[in-house]
Amino acid sequence: MTNVAVIYYSSTGNVHKMAQAAAESAEKAGADVRLLKVAELAPAAAIESNQAWADHVAATADVAEATLADLEWADAVLFGTPTRFGLPAAQLKQFLDTTGGLWFQGKLVNKVVSSFVSTSTTHGGQESTVLALNNTFYHWGAIIVPTGFADPVQFDPENGNPYGASSISSNNPANVAEANLSAVAYQARRVVEITSALKRGQLAG
Repeated sequence: MTNVAVIYYSSTGNVHKMAQAAAESAEKAGADVRLLKVAELAPAAAIESNQAWADHVAATADVAEATLADLEWADAVLFGTPTRFGLPAAQLKQFLDTTGGLWFQGKLVNKVVSSFVSTSTTHGGQESTVLALNNTFYHWGAIIVPTGFADPVQFDPENGNPYGASSISSNNPANVAEANLSAVAYQARRVVEITSALKRGQLAG
């Protein structure tokens, strides 16, 4: 079986909703799936100043936090993040910055990885965020799987990002278009298919 970790950061719920869709799709595709959030770094005062943020933190209290052991377990990882000035959120970046030990041991080589994002506005840095994440994966020696235009869902006017599924929240909590959820579901299926094929090839060796 293919092991898939969906590791994400979400402040008010948009990326969380996409992560859930990705996890459900990967599971339906036959993978063993772990849905995991990264640790929150923002101070309590900042969270409490935004009701939607505070509500989401409370609502997802039972979601396990990602560990390096989860990353080592996974054959494939889908990373989700909101965009912060065209870059991934600090919370996800901090988790990635702890992977040096695994990287040094070569345990991240040939992991299959893919990323999805959410912004508050159109042209809010979706593509640059995915590309920024890819810089880490190049160093890992990972295999990056983009969405591409390999499925009809990518031609929906709400989608069309060949780098990774993305959504526009318009600053509304958990405001993700159904087309975007379909796109991230397709992305997860594609990751499972490619990872499973890679594993079969390695076993056939």
